[in-house]
Amino acid sequence: SGLLTRLQTSAPTIRTLPSSNSFSQNIPSSLWKLGRLNHVAIAVPDLEKAQSLYKDVLGAQVSETVALPEHGVYTIFVELGNTKLELLHPLGEKSPIASFLQKNKTGGMHHICIEVDDIKAAMTELKKKKIRILSEEPKIGAHGKPVIFLHPKDCHGVLVELEQA
Repeated sequence: SGLLTRLQTSAPTIRTLPSSNSFSQNIPSSLWKLGRLNHVAIAVPDLEKAQSLYKDVLGAQVSETVALPEHGVYTIFVELGNTKLELLHPLGEKSPIASFLQKNKTGGMHHICIEVDDIKAAMTELKKKKIRILSEEPKIGAHGKPVIFLHPKDCHGVLVELEQA
């Protein structure tokens, strides 16, 4: 009972801010909402070797290879419980992953993907905020849902993919 008494007497006092000082008043309401991290994409020069690392060495659940010709990539998803890794390998000569791997011979992080609840509203608002979108319209991504990519120079050096949740 000594510990319980000490815990009860040392509990912090919680103060609430008056509604006139509410932080949310300074945040404009948005027509769309950012969701959870869907995946981190990694460009790999050898897809089979990368798949083997995650499946055979680390013991992760790994998908089959899927070709996405409209994006110029082969993809494999590695399930991590709270998110996924997307392994990307070039498909075709005009693949954006081929040019990435020319600059980064051993591969590396290519982009992050964050879910949004309304991709069209996100596009409208981001354009107003001078964030460049790398396509005029969303494309269907690896999960069969609309996706867009935001210019890395507008996102502190990170290529950001937004996916309709």
